Amino acid sequence: MKLPEDVRQTLVRRFQSKHREWLIGDTGESQWPLEVPLGLPTEQAALRQVDGVRAWVNAWQGWQGVGTLSWCDRRWKALGVQRLPEKLALRGPEDVAMWIGESARWERAQSRYRALIARWPVLAQQLPRYFDVLADYSDADYQRLTEMLDWIASHPYSNLYPRQLPVSGLDSKWLDGRKGLLTDLVAAIQEDSSSEVDFYQRCGLKAPPLLVRMRVLDPALRAQVGGVGDITAPVDDLAGLSWPVSHVFIVENLQTGLAMSDMPGAVVFMRLGYNVDVLARLPWLARARCIYWGDLDTHGFAILHRARSYIPELQSVLMDEDTLLQHKALWVDESAQHPATELTLLTEQEQQLYRDLKQQRWGQNVRLEQERIDWAAAWSVLQRTLGSKATDPQWLPADGGT
Repeated sequence: MKLPEDVRQTLVRRFQSKHREWLIGDTGESQWPLEVPLGLPTEQAALRQVDGVRAWVNAWQGWQGVGTLSWCDRRWKALGVQRLPEKLALRGPEDVAMWIGESARWERAQSRYRALIARWPVLAQQLPRYFDVLADYSDADYQRLTEMLDWIASHPYSNLYPRQLPVSGLDSKWLDGRKGLLTDLVAAIQEDSSSEVDFYQRCGLKAPPLLVRMRVLDPALRAQVGGVGDITAPVDDLAGLSWPVSHVFIVENLQTGLAMSDMPGAVVFMRLGYNVDVLARLPWLARARCIYWGDLDTHGFAILHRARSYIPELQSVLMDEDTLLQHKALWVDESAQHPATELTLLTEQEQQLYRDLKQQRWGQNVRLEQERIDWAAAWSVLQRTLGSKATDPQWLPADGGT
């Protein structure tokens, strides 16, 4: 026996699973009116719970709401003729939305959906994926979105920076959270399903230059750039430098790079993450010995793997089992591990440690952040790399190459 609250919960689940189809109007087999059986009891069941049946009937007798409630008569031997609520019929999505308190969201989403497909019919199948955008965006955000789509559709190759677009209220913060949405909708408008095109290419916009942060650890090298030791610049500008750099350190965390002291012939790049591939655009880096030190977790090894596809002889330091186990008291959880089972560009030892982390050998999603490693010990290791030989087995490629 379903009480009004039970029906509401049923309709909440139905709305959550079907609202996108309802928005398109693609309901498959006819389901309207939607009939919700209220669970008529048998006489035997009613006899076992007379008070419950009475409360159920009273609840529906006092119910006032949207939909058509149907009643039926039951002639029972022991209980006589009983008039019972049988089913509730709802005419369409609007009734369901009203039942569960979603009327305003449904009406707003439906109105905006119709307006957008009137402008761009090709969006009919794509927009329901963004039901929450249609239902929940403020009027200002919705207007900004439509103006962006309209301007980009009319100017597909503007080659302007995003902030140059004549769209009211457009700012970087607003745009940064909506690049995926805009890329997807513009692709649908252009009827181009290619997934290899990023936001800027898709919208015909100019990407801001990629800035890279580098510290110059050698005083002699700093003298060549006016004594500046901490440089944040477009990667293409750094590519134009011609320096006698002998060692390039790549560290994952900013404070690790900031803590490093003077080292002859050395520079350190900080906080590149998965953007390590930009270093392949620095020709002078190919003449240097490159050392990577990342967090001891699966993503740290994934970044190392990615970097080696551009810098094959990249050496890793402090990314071994001994370092991990020596700092057990400082472990934290890695929120989500990298999905790959194997990373082919890791050395045999690195690959084994990566597998052990993936297989939870020491616990659930173990992670050692690089800045937690004892700095005196870490700095000693980094200094020793200046004099170590290129035959160090820790950084030979997995296939045994040099």
